[in-house]
Amino acid sequence: MTRSKVPEITALFWIVKVLTTGMGETTSDFFVLNFDPIVAVLVGFVVFAAALALQFAMKRYIPAVYWFAVVMVSVFGTMAADVTHIVLGVPYFASTAVFAVVLAVVFIVWFRVEHTLSIHSITSRRREAFYWATVLVTFALGTAVGDLTATTLHLGYLASGIVFAVVIAIPAIAFRWFRLNAVVAFWFAYIVTRPLGASFADWMGVSMARGGLDWGTGPVSLALAGIIVVLVGVLSARAAREPQPD
Repeated sequence: MTRSKVPEITALFWIVKVLTTGMGETTSDFFVLNFDPIVAVLVGFVVFAAALALQFAMKRYIPAVYWFAVVMVSVFGTMAADVTHIVLGVPYFASTAVFAVVLAVVFIVWFRVEHTLSIHSITSRRREAFYWATVLVTFALGTAVGDLTATTLHLGYLASGIVFAVVIAIPAIAFRWFRLNAVVAFWFAYIVTRPLGASFADWMGVSMARGGLDWGTGPVSLALAGIIVVLVGVLSARAAREPQPD
């Protein structure tokens, strides 16, 4: 495999990424709260595994396949983080710390093996495996951080979303004005997209008693899914117009 399996980093990439995090949050909540949680998690894992298998089977970046995998990582990563807290009773402070350590370990092993963490180098099966392992852990970590600020620290979902909207500007400013390493800036922003999107999605979906707009997790998930489909269609049209390398 010689072609990159991940998209170019553009403004549209970040928009779709934030939307997938929000959709993953509300979709996970909808299924876990309205169906047997064990069945929901098992089904989520099966679809997640199928989406990743499809992504690995591709020979190059296909927008629809790639973003389907991201959506399922978001859904299942949210379920994993929620199960850790709700079922196992692990406090958000502890789960945040654990997922942060796991992410650090993944980064360290990835760098020691491949000598790079750049997403522009995802041109082999092994690097792709490291990439998706990192993506999965960032979703779980972001979920724990978002719930930590919204519930444990009592900021609420809207205030948490605003905080993360400010935080995500830090790597962009540091990269532009203080020459922060591009790889560090990318992964910093990538991690923050999870609590950013999830906080605003929760704010729209949860009840007014919990500080939300009470639109419902189901309707919010469907609305976000519709927007994602349209934007991925735009990305697919752009990819179709671009010449493919040999």
